Amino acid sequence: MKKSALILCILALTACGSRQAKAPLPAKNDAPAFCADSAFSYVKAQTDFGPRVPNTKAHKSCAKWLAAKMSSFGADTKVQEFTTTAFDGTRLECFNIIGRINPESPIRVIVCSHWDSRPWADNDDDPANRKKPVDGANDGASGVGVILEMARQFQSESPEIGVDCIFFDAEDWGPGDDFKGQHLETYWGLGTQYWARQSRSAGYKARYAVLLDMVGGRKAQFCREAYSSYFAKNVQDKVWSEAARLGYTSLFSPADGLYVTDDHYFINTIAKIPAIDIVPYMPNSTGSSFGPTWHTAQDNIENIDKATLEAVGKTLLSVIYKERR
Repeated sequence: MKKSALILCILALTACGSRQAKAPLPAKNDAPAFCADSAFSYVKAQTDFGPRVPNTKAHKSCAKWLAAKMSSFGADTKVQEFTTTAFDGTRLECFNIIGRINPESPIRVIVCSHWDSRPWADNDDDPANRKKPVDGANDGASGVGVILEMARQFQSESPEIGVDCIFFDAEDWGPGDDFKGQHLETYWGLGTQYWARQSRSAGYKARYAVLLDMVGGRKAQFCREAYSSYFAKNVQDKVWSEAARLGYTSLFSPADGLYVTDDHYFINTIAKIPAIDIVPYMPNSTGSSFGPTWHTAQDNIENIDKATLEAVGKTLLSVIYKERR
């Protein structure tokens, strides 16, 4: 995750009564339950690999685990391997992981997150930490954890439409405030840029995309990010309205946020698919408006809130199960 372009449980359905009684299943196309404990376990599994920085053993190992996990949920899974160059000239070996639910459906929506973690905790209060890689429990792993739990639910109760679950690589290898060169938007979201060019060339279409970035922080607040409002206000309205219906107005604020250079920007501008970003905006937060752990050594599993994961996951499941062909 980066600064603004302008500033910057399983919940058991256990049978009761007689042995013949069965757990009630969701009515067709009603959203199944979202299990925050399960989502949290997927966040922790990622951080257990260590920082998922491109070109490291932890990064490669986690990529294999993510692909295997999506496949285990019945998704038609593809690993998009590519090499790209970061702003500082470093060549990065990268992996976008794509899991397709109901691959035969021509009507598709995208839920996505970046899965890599930042190479440097350059926003940390302690100078000794600023050259160390970040665990990325919130900034990366939280969105992936929510999507993995959604995919698990898709396996048990299929939505009416197709869903593409995408984990983008090399999002967070961008320059910090100490970079002396020109700060370009294209220094961020390298995996998304690659995917977007390939997808547009192949004629890929989707109804819309929802990006999850840092969706597990304590006391998080998600305002209406400005690029999302500009490119896909109807999608943003749909998600925020559903969150309000479910009682999550305190998290999904109706207030306007900033323009944030994130993966959704390239989905909108390169792939030409309407995309929104669910991303924190907390201007009164200590350290950063993205939250106190942003690009610090404190972005670890101890600072993940299951209630935040649940609010985001439950909202998105409800949105997707209301989609019709």
